[in-house]
Amino acid sequence: MSFQAYLDAVETKTGLTPGQLLDIATAKGYGPGTKAAPILAWLKDDYGLGRGHGMAMVHVITKGDRIAATHVDSGGTHSDPKDRLWLDGKDSKPEGY
Repeated sequence: MSFQAYLDAVETKTGLTPGQLLDIATAKGYGPGTKAAPILAWLKDDYGLGRGHGMAMVHVITKGDRIAATHVDSGGTHSDPKDRLWLDGKDSKPEGY
């Protein structure tokens, strides 16, 4: 599953876009430098997200919407077509994401 597919699934599971969850996380004080454990606990307790989907959000919350070039068109399990993730909702996602 691509990184973007994980984020799209997070939206399906929570009803919130990754961008909206990022805003909530920021308001709670989560961001760069925050360890994964408290973010994962919050996402599980409040939204029922498991570890895989939670870790996709941990990346976005702590590192932003960029992914390493090694994952772009790599053909691997987490391969994505772009080095930026779309956070504004799967229904508004431009073609090619």
